[in-house]
Amino acid sequence: MRALVILIVVAAIALIAGDRIAVVLAQNEIGRRIAAEYALGRDPEVTIGGFPFLTQAAGGRYETVDIRADEYSDRDVTVRDLRLTLTDVTAPLADLVAGDTSTLVAAGATAEAVVPYETVRRYADEGVRELSDSPEGLRVTGSFRVDGIPFPVPATIVFAMAPTDGGIELTPVSVQAAVGGPAVPLSALSRGLAFTIPLQDLPLGARITAIRPAADGLHVTAAATDVRFAELP
Repeated sequence: MRALVILIVVAAIALIAGDRIAVVLAQNEIGRRIAAEYALGRDPEVTIGGFPFLTQAAGGRYETVDIRADEYSDRDVTVRDLRLTLTDVTAPLADLVAGDTSTLVAAGATAEAVVPYETVRRYADEGVRELSDSPEGLRVTGSFRVDGIPFPVPATIVFAMAPTDGGIELTPVSVQAAVGGPAVPLSALSRGLAFTIPLQDLPLGARITAIRPAADGLHVTAAATDVRFAELP
């Protein structure tokens, strides 16, 4: 009986070890493919969810695949803390282990990333001094030129943010002049201070769906459906 118990324990350990080895191989191949396709400085961290992995692999279907990268650049815009989550993923294990991720398909994907404020500042008016978050939107403080006023006017402006075909569009929605400064009409600011950050999507074709300001930058959320690695740009 004791020998049988030991045999069962050893077999279980071997199965678990084999399971972990297989999942690491698959994760590494997905990471290499993502890094190559999007010119990342290093392979992202990939985690295939669900346990045991081999049970999922036998059916070629995986609950989730999480991908994390420190940075990602698109159209001269660099984002930080990129996280992609693929759901209902199908891919033959033999292909993944052999280094072929072209057969990987995900029913859906969500993405999150941070556009740091130093990037936002590159596209904003040169008079911007400070960027910060607020319940109303992105709060921008600085000295701005306004139609009909021959000198920069100190003011705090709140911008609304929206995804567009051209990227993240920021439009002034309210303005508060500095104490003692001249009143500034919002219409005059809207014409001259609206700007666009040319970030249209995130990896895997995920289109931006929401933007919110935070202490470290603009947090963007994106989504995609029917993601096929064979069709990656």
